Amino acid sequence: METFQSSLELLLRWDVIAALFLGSIGGVIIGAIPGVGAAVAIAILLPPTFSLDPIVGLTVLLGIYGSSMYGGAIPAILLNTPGTAVNALTTYDGHPIARDGNPRRALSLAYSASLAGGLFSVVCLIFLSQALAVIAPHFGSREIFLAALLGIILVVLAHRGQILAAGMMACFGIFLNTIGLEPVKYTRRYTFDQTWLASGIDLIVIVLGLFALSQAFLLLTQPDEHPNPAPVRGGLFEGFKELWMYKRIAGVSSSFGVLMGMIPGVGEFTAQFMSYTYAQKTSKNPEQFGKGSAEGLVASEAANNAVPAAAMIPLLALGIPGEALTAMMLSVFYVHNVIPGPQLFANQMDFVMALYIALFLLNIIVVVFLLFSTNGILRIIQIPTRFLGIIIATLGFVGVYSLRNSMTDCAIGAVFGVFGLILKRLQLPIVPIILGMVLGGIMEVKLRSSMARVKTPLDFVDRPIAAILFSLIVLVIALHIRSFLSRSKKEQSPH
Repeated sequence: METFQSSLELLLRWDVIAALFLGSIGGVIIGAIPGVGAAVAIAILLPPTFSLDPIVGLTVLLGIYGSSMYGGAIPAILLNTPGTAVNALTTYDGHPIARDGNPRRALSLAYSASLAGGLFSVVCLIFLSQALAVIAPHFGSREIFLAALLGIILVVLAHRGQILAAGMMACFGIFLNTIGLEPVKYTRRYTFDQTWLASGIDLIVIVLGLFALSQAFLLLTQPDEHPNPAPVRGGLFEGFKELWMYKRIAGVSSSFGVLMGMIPGVGEFTAQFMSYTYAQKTSKNPEQFGKGSAEGLVASEAANNAVPAAAMIPLLALGIPGEALTAMMLSVFYVHNVIPGPQLFANQMDFVMALYIALFLLNIIVVVFLLFSTNGILRIIQIPTRFLGIIIATLGFVGVYSLRNSMTDCAIGAVFGVFGLILKRLQLPIVPIILGMVLGGIMEVKLRSSMARVKTPLDFVDRPIAAILFSLIVLVIALHIRSFLSRSKKEQSPH
C-alpha cells in the first residue's frame, strides 16, 4: 500500500500530469497522420527528454507509444490507409464497415476494443509486477546475457521470409556498438585513427537517422498526397455497448497481446494475426472476415493495444528491450542512471508502479479525447505529405545537433537517413539494427563480467534460470530449423 501511495505522489506532480496529457493526446494525433508513426515521434523527442526527470520523459514517450495505435485506426477505417504499420489489419474489416455507411460504428468499436485491450494489459502488469520482483534478483550476468541473446534470436526469427537479412542487420547493429572505446580497457576499436570515431556512434543519432530522417526523405521523394476524409456524424458511444457482445473475442485477443508483448521480437503483428485467426475460426460467420466483420475489427484492435504495456516487462525487469520503441526508452533510463533490471524492482518499485498507473490513465485520457475530438483530428490528417516531410527532417536534424552540438553527428544521421530510405525502398528490416546495438552492448558487458567466474562452458549454464534460458535458445533454433526443413520438403515434393 505504501508503494502505491508513493507512486501516486510521483504521478500527481504538475509536470508529470502535463507529460501524461501531452504524450497521450500527441500520440493520438501522430498515429492518425499516415507516414509519421510512434517510432518517428519518439526518435525526435528523445533528445529533449534527456533533460527532464526520468518519470516525466518516460511518461511522454509511453503516452505516445500507448496511444498512437488508437489514432492509427482513424485513417485505417476511413481512408483504408493505416496511420501506423500495426493498424494494417484494422483496414481488413474496419474500412468495409465504414464504406457500407457505418463509419461511426467502426470507429466506436475500434476505440472500445482498444480500451479493453489497453486496460486489460495494464491490470495484468500490475499483478505480474510482484512476481517479477521475486524472480528478477535471481538474474545475474550470465542470465541477462542469455536473455539478451534469446531476445536477439527471437527478433531475427520473427522476420519470416527475411531471416537472413534480419540477421545481417542485427550483426551490423552489434558492429556499430563496438566502434570507439571499448568499455573495460578503453582501447580503440574500428576507429581507423579517426578522432571523430573515438567516442563511438551515438545510438540516438542512428535512431533519428533510420527512423525520422529516412521517413522524411521517403515523404519528400514520393508524390505529394492530400487526404480528405469525410467528417463523422453522431456520437461514438454505441461501440461500448456492442463490445459486450464480443467480450470473448476481446478477452482472448487482449490475452494474446499480453503474451506476445512479453516475448522480445514478437509484438503487435503476431498478436494481431493470432487473435484474428482465432476469431475467424471460432466465429459463426467466418465468411464475413475481410468484408466488414465486427469480430475481426475487435480482435485486431484489442490485440495490438494490449502489447505496449506488456512490452515493458522485459525492459523493466531485465533491461532487455523487445522492439525499437522500448530500445529507445532504454536510453532515457541510462541517461538518468536508472538501470532497468533486478535492482529496479527491488529498490524503486514506486517508480515502476507509477509507470503502470500512467499507462492505465493514458488509455482513459485517449478514449475520452477521441470521443469528442475525432473530427478535429480528421482536419489534421489533411496535412500535405511533403510539408510533413520537411517538418520531420527539420526536427530530426535539430534533435541530432542538440545531442552534442556536433555537425559530424548531423552528417552521420543524414547517412543513416539515406541508408534507412534504401532499406525501406527494398522492404528490408530496420528494427534489428537498433536492437543489435542495444542488446549487443548488454551482451558484451554481461559476458565479460560473467567470464571471471566461468571455468568451463558448462559452468555458464549451471544455475537453474541460466539452464532454462539456454534450453529455450536451443529449442527456438531447433523448432525454426524443423519448420524450415518441413517447408523445403513441401516445396520440393511433386504436386
